[in-house]
Amino acid sequence: MADTQSSAAERGIAELVAYALDKGLIGEEDVTYAANLMLDALHYEPTGAFVPKDAVAEARAAADRPELEAILAGLLDDAVARGVCDPGIASRDLLDTRLMGCVTPRPSEVVRTFWQRYEESPERATNYFYHLALDSDYIRTYRIARDRKWVTSTRYGDLDVTINLSKPEKDPKAIAAALEKQKAGGAEPYPRCQLCPENLGYAGRLDHPARETIRLIPLTLAGEQWYMQYSPYVYYNEHCIVLSEKHVPMQISRTTFQRLFEFVGKFPHYTVGSNADLPIVGGSILTHEHYQGGRYEFAMARAGAREQISFAGYDDVRAAIVDWPMSVIRLDGTDPARIVELADKILSAWRGYSDEAVGVLAETDGTPHNTITPIARRRGEDFELDLVLRNNRTTDEYPLGIFHPHQELHHIKKENIGLIEVMGLAVLPARLLGEMDQLEKVILAGEDPASVPEIASHAPWAAQVLTRHPEFAPENVASADPAALHAVIEDEIGQVFAQVLECCAVFADDEEGRAAFARFVASVC
Repeated sequence: MADTQSSAAERGIAELVAYALDKGLIGEEDVTYAANLMLDALHYEPTGAFVPKDAVAEARAAADRPELEAILAGLLDDAVARGVCDPGIASRDLLDTRLMGCVTPRPSEVVRTFWQRYEESPERATNYFYHLALDSDYIRTYRIARDRKWVTSTRYGDLDVTINLSKPEKDPKAIAAALEKQKAGGAEPYPRCQLCPENLGYAGRLDHPARETIRLIPLTLAGEQWYMQYSPYVYYNEHCIVLSEKHVPMQISRTTFQRLFEFVGKFPHYTVGSNADLPIVGGSILTHEHYQGGRYEFAMARAGAREQISFAGYDDVRAAIVDWPMSVIRLDGTDPARIVELADKILSAWRGYSDEAVGVLAETDGTPHNTITPIARRRGEDFELDLVLRNNRTTDEYPLGIFHPHQELHHIKKENIGLIEVMGLAVLPARLLGEMDQLEKVILAGEDPASVPEIASHAPWAAQVLTRHPEFAPENVASADPAALHAVIEDEIGQVFAQVLECCAVFADDEEGRAAFARFVASVC
């Protein structure tokens, strides 16, 4: 073993333990213990000259100690050089998560500290828990920082757009197939999915991420065991996942509304919502019941009322149709039980509602199509519930869904429109980053995007963009500003996202759609 390799391993361990001490992940008494756990994980045997406490003290005193990403990279490079770790990113992720697991507080300690902070305030509890997820590298902030984010002004207000680089794009058909496989039964892997509580401390494998650093906070919702964790992808601030102890499929019911209100009752500074429970209109995981929340004001929450409505027998609950591209009923009041009761009536009515004039059918051949995406939040002392009406019917013209991004928009967004997008935050696939960069270069070169295979799918849309912005047409590109073109492309992507949401409205915002929406509201009570 080369001296350079041995010194790299020892130095990296000392730096990582020093980092953990500085972040409060471990105490002084844990230094030698944590270092020895890392030595085992790295299959590295030091000489007697390596004294963990001394090495860590030296690392803490160093003025040029590297950031966490660099510390882990050095340890992984050393492990690859010694043949301990394969060079692929999946193998490296498994090993660096194991290393961070050596310095992440045990679950019992995290739970105890969380509820101690909660006694002071819910915000202090979530602040502690969120920063633990960041400091333990469960949330890889250095990867999240590479995501491209911007805001686009639309007729519906400012919409958030992000090109996510840390999560792969999923095909709607693959999501539906996973749900059908679960329903069919048979042998299941361990853990059964990435949301099962059994992930706590799991070492992972090449097709399942390591979870030594994940921590769960137990919650009781509607009398059942649930847990809260944070999302490793952090689409927005303090993006949390609230998951059932049981590995059961997504379901929208009266109990869903009860759980959502109980959650915002416990954490009034958070919003929480549920993906719908049917393919196409649900999220990317339909096989495990869960909700998503966080400390973030979405564009939908800022949207006002398009029209005030009422439901007989519920004068104590304010109701409105939200001025939003999708079809949303908003309920407000001081008594969450009354809102739940009315929401359940709306859900029951919608489950069996059909209006062929606007393409809405409750079922075909016994297959249900109607469901709801609900979102709960607090407005001071009031409770608020948004009910987004969804329908997943397909036709030969729209094989991926009538109320789904239409074919001409798939070059930007093809995935299911789930809870996060419904609320006004576009999560776009990583492929767009390279494609948009290439598109801008092609436009500035005065070339036709249709002639470049990698971006040909964007050509019709690019032609429309150039029609609206002739300053970037081929005859004008010699004087075009690349930064200005980049801003235009981002804005136009945001406008496409607004169109995507409009496609998903079961009642379009036009004369026919508004009349159809009114018919449904009248049918509820």
